[in-house]
Amino acid sequence: MSTRTSTTTTAPDTVAREWPLWSTTARLVLHGADAAERMPAALAAADRLTAAVDATASRFRHDSEVNRIAADLPDGARISPLLARLVRAAQHAAELSDGDVDPTLGQALAAVGYDRDIRLVADDDGRLVRAVATVRPGWRSLLLEGDRLRLPGHLALDLGASAKAVTADDLAADIHRATGCSTLVALGGDIATAGRGPAGGWQVRAADRPGDPATTVSLRGGWAVATSSTQHRTWRRGGERMHHILDPRTGLPAEAVWRSVTIAARSCLEANALSTAAIVRGMAALPWLAALGCPARLVDADGRVLVLGGWPLEVDERAAVEFGTPGSGAAPDEAA
Repeated sequence: MSTRTSTTTTAPDTVAREWPLWSTTARLVLHGADAAERMPAALAAADRLTAAVDATASRFRHDSEVNRIAADLPDGARISPLLARLVRAAQHAAELSDGDVDPTLGQALAAVGYDRDIRLVADDDGRLVRAVATVRPGWRSLLLEGDRLRLPGHLALDLGASAKAVTADDLAADIHRATGCSTLVALGGDIATAGRGPAGGWQVRAADRPGDPATTVSLRGGWAVATSSTQHRTWRRGGERMHHILDPRTGLPAEAVWRSVTIAARSCLEANALSTAAIVRGMAALPWLAALGCPARLVDADGRVLVLGGWPLEVDERAAVEFGTPGSGAAPDEAA
C-alpha cells in the first residue's frame, strides 16, 4: 500500500491526499460537505484504476499487457477493453498534434536509453545513442479494429504520456460521479477536474522546478491543465543530455527550446497532447498554439515566460476552444 500524506487545506469542506505513483506524485482533492467521509472510497477507486493501467500499459513490466502481446501485434492481437481505450486516447493525441505525440516510439525510447523506470536509468553506461526513425509516421500504422490491434514489428507501443493524462480524466470523472464531490486529480503534471469546484475555482500553481518562474491560476471545474518539461526524466548518453520527449521525425529527444510548457484545455488528454507537441515543435509552437487560441504558458531555456490565449486570466467558458470533446476518439463514455 502506498503511503499517503494529508495536505493542509484552507476550507473545512476540502480534503486532500497525496502519495508516490509512477515515479511522480499523485494528488487527490475532494471538495464538498461530505469530502472527508468520501475520501476512503475515492482513494480505493484511484488504487484500482491506476493499478489496472500499470498492469495494462507499462513498458517496464514484463508481465504488462503491452509486453505480452508485443510479438503478436504484426499479425494482430486481441486486447482488453482498457488497453483499447488507452490506444484510442493515444490515437486522438496523435491526431490532435499532427503526429508530434506518437504512441509507437517504444523502440526509439529504448534506443536512447529510456528502457526502464526512470529511477533505474543510469547515466553514461557506455551505450551509444542510436536514433530510430521511420519514413511513415508510426502512429498511422497503429490499427485498432474492435478489440484487435495491429502494429508493424519495427515499432513498439509507448502509451506513457497519454495513458497518464486519460487516467487523470477518468479518475476525476469517476470519483465525482461516485461521491458527488467536486474532484481534482493530479498525476505529476497532469491535472484533471470534475464537478463545479470550490468558489473562485481550483487554485493551480504552475512551476516546473524550484527556482523556476511560477504562477497560480484559477481553474474552473471541468477544466484540465498539463505541463510537459524537458527538465525531468533526464539522463546522459555518449556525453549528451537526454530527455523523454522524442521528436518522431528523428527518434531523438526534441531540442530543449522550452524548459516547460503548460496548457489548459477541456480534458487532460488534450492539454497533455498540446503541451507535449509544443515541446517537440520548439519555436514553431508559438504560431500553432496562437492559432488554436488555447491558454498556454511557455518557459524558454533562459527562464523567460511567454503566455498565449489569455493566460493567466481565469480559464473559463470564454476561453473555450474547439479541441474536440473530452476523450473524443477515446470512447466508450463510461470509465475504463
